[in-house]
Amino acid sequence: MRTVVGWCKEAGIDVAGVTKATTGMATAALDYEECGAKWIASSRLEQLERAKAAGVKLPLLMIRVPMISELEDMVRVCDYSLQSSLDTLKALETEALKQDRTHNVILMADLGDLREGFFEKEELVDVAEYVENKLDGVHLAGIGTNLGCVGSVKPTEEKMLMLCDWAAAVEEAIGRPLEIVSGGATSSLIPLFDGVMPKKINMLRIGALVFCGPMEDLRTCYGREEADVLSDEVFILEAEVIETNTKPTHPIGELGVDAFGQKPHYVDRGRRRRAILAIGRADYGDIGDLVPQLEGAEVVMASGDHTIVDIEDCKEFIRVGDIMRFKLRYSAILRLTASENVTIKEKGR
Repeated sequence: MRTVVGWCKEAGIDVAGVTKATTGMATAALDYEECGAKWIASSRLEQLERAKAAGVKLPLLMIRVPMISELEDMVRVCDYSLQSSLDTLKALETEALKQDRTHNVILMADLGDLREGFFEKEELVDVAEYVENKLDGVHLAGIGTNLGCVGSVKPTEEKMLMLCDWAAAVEEAIGRPLEIVSGGATSSLIPLFDGVMPKKINMLRIGALVFCGPMEDLRTCYGREEADVLSDEVFILEAEVIETNTKPTHPIGELGVDAFGQKPHYVDRGRRRRAILAIGRADYGDIGDLVPQLEGAEVVMASGDHTIVDIEDCKEFIRVGDIMRFKLRYSAILRLTASENVTIKEKGR
C-alpha cells in the first residue's frame, strides 16, 4: 500500500484503501492508515464497523451503493458513500437529519461499464444541484465512476476525460469546485502509469492490487508489469494432505455432472500420483485461483470439501499430514477470509 500511495501521490491522487478482498480485516485497515491512505473503503457495512472498532481514525467510505433499509447504520458508521439514486439520497437526508449528522456523498457516473451510476450527464448534474441546494444533511463531496468490473470497459484516457467533463459540468451548476473526482479502482492505475491521467482526478479506490500484486488483473488481464514490484505472497493458503495415492487421471464409468452441476473436460494422462487436501471449492471458489508454491504440483480438480493436486512431477515427496502452500488470486482471498472453516494467522503486527 505504501508503494501504491507513492505512485498515486506523484499524480496528485489520494487513495481509498479497500478492504473487502480480506472480508474487512481490521489489520488491513490499520496498515492502510499507517501507509498513507486517506480513506478506508469497503462494500459491506459490518467491515467498516470493524475498522472503526479497531481504532481506525480515517474517514470510512461505503463503495457499494447502499440499500435504503441500511441507511440508519450507514449514517452511524460511515462518513462517505457512493450514490446513484435520487430516492436513496432523499431517504439519506431524512436519516442524516435524524442522527444530527452531515453525510458526504460521491455521485456515480456510469460511463459505459453498466454497473451503478447515472447514465446521462444531464441527470447527474440535475441530481447534484438537488443535493447541493435542497439537502441539509447530505454534502455533495464529488463524483466518481467504476470501470473494468461488470462490463469490462477499460479505463482509457478518453473515459477519464469524460469523467472530468462531467465533473466540470457539475461544478459549473453548483458554483464551486468538487472535493473529489474518483476515477475508479485498481484498473484505473493504467492511465496513471501511461502518464495520461487528467489532473482533475484526485481519488482512486484500491485494494485487490495490494493483496494480489502481480497476480491481480493488471498482469493477467492487461499485461501490465508495473505491479510486479509488489509481493504476490501477502496471503498464503496452507492446506493439509489427507490422502496420497496413484490413480487414473480420467474418471472410469458413465459420466454425468460433478458436485456443481458441471461437465468438466478430462485429459487422460495415465496413472499419476496425487494428493487430496482437506479444503475445497466451498472455501475458495475456483481451482484456477490457487497457485501451488511447490514446483511440479498442479491443482487438477475439486469438490466442495476436497482439492486434488497432481504431485507426480514434484521433486519433494508428499505424505499424508504434510502441508501444501498456495499463492492466491483475488477471488480466493475474498472467499477464504470469509470462510468459517479457515483459520487466519496474521503476521507482522
